[in-house]
Amino acid sequence: MTVIVPMRAAVGVATLLAGAYALPVRAQDSSPWQRDAHSAVRLIAGSRSGGVLLGGIAFQMQPGWKTYWRNPGDSGVPPRFDFSKSDNVDAVTVLWPAPMKFDDGAGGFSIGYKQQVVLPLRIVAKSADKPVTLRADIHYAVCDKLCVPVEANAELTFASVASTEDGALSAALDAVPKPANIGDPNPLTIRDVKRDGKVNVLVDVSAPEVRKLDLFVEGPTPDWALPIPKLVERSPPGVKRFEFELDGLPPGAKPDGAALKFTLVGDGKAYEFNTSLD
Repeated sequence: MTVIVPMRAAVGVATLLAGAYALPVRAQDSSPWQRDAHSAVRLIAGSRSGGVLLGGIAFQMQPGWKTYWRNPGDSGVPPRFDFSKSDNVDAVTVLWPAPMKFDDGAGGFSIGYKQQVVLPLRIVAKSADKPVTLRADIHYAVCDKLCVPVEANAELTFASVASTEDGALSAALDAVPKPANIGDPNPLTIRDVKRDGKVNVLVDVSAPEVRKLDLFVEGPTPDWALPIPKLVERSPPGVKRFEFELDGLPPGAKPDGAALKFTLVGDGKAYEFNTSLD
């Protein structure tokens, strides 16, 4: 099976340079690091129990370099993964820890990760009592002032009853945004989503004690390239208001009734909301 997130925007391409830097390796519960000049990637395995396994794709970037979320923002390339060469694997679901927003150097913002990140994987085995070997073709980009495409291949057999990577995977799962509903009485929540004319959307957020707050929006399919919502300087009392334009829709798509996904990130907490656009 293949897990693919299409490209949001084109990025610069540079020649890959051979290089490496010291990284620890755990042979039993992780694959060897696949390194390029600016990053490294490997698979990690959680403890095996039953037919559903937990694994992860671990990335490390050199200082100043970054990679992208499933929606890269105004520029960038989201990672793409192909698990079709795996043995005894029926399905793989990629989970995404809460990302950060950073200046893309071209007047916009990108969405992704710096330093290091683990993307958790939920792996369904075809047969629970047979060995599982995960093989991943990994395509991603790392960027500083320009972007470098990277291709890597990793393989890992899930065999450990008690994995040394369980702690890293647990922390990665904790960083995945929690599902929530519009209007939930959480300290950090979306109160309301509404249209403001034909092209503008307003999102009211309750976040009374949050110092840094980011909001990201995705359409019903990956080819919707909606802009990053911007914080309105003068928000109504008691809320932080964001707004964005209904721009970047695929040809022929209509916003009325479209299913939107919002990811709200603030001070180490993150929630994911799904709603239909009136």
